[in-house]
Amino acid sequence: MEPLVFLQQYPEQVFSHARQLREVLLANLPNITEQVDLPAKMVAYVYAQKYADMVCVIIPSKKGLKLGFYKGAELPDPDQLLQGSGKISRYVVIKDQKDIYSGPLKKLITHALAACKQRSRQNPLHKKLLLFLGM
Repeated sequence: MEPLVFLQQYPEQVFSHARQLREVLLANLPNITEQVDLPAKMVAYVYAQKYADMVCVIIPSKKGLKLGFYKGAELPDPDQLLQGSGKISRYVVIKDQKDIYSGPLKKLITHALAACKQRSRQNPLHKKLLLFLGM
């Protein structure tokens, strides 16, 4: 299923914010792949098929929108955007357009991309993938 088709099933405001957030992610994550995960009800942004290659996920719901970060607990967050208490992941609640286009969120996306690249560098097979993707 295409990401926009999946996201259209949510209320108009959630869909609108998700569409805008998607555009920000695609602009800031070069050569990223979008994968709709229907059972988990999210859109993942990945460089390969393993969790280590995931940067973030758009998590829509009837009530709102979140941007989740794989290994978010390890990301620098000086603006304290990240929420959640899990050992690995964290998320940012997206309330409005201001959140989507904020400098602190873009910094978080940049940090998440750098962390993904670092994880990939630690795996020799992923090193080839990064070279292939021009990263």
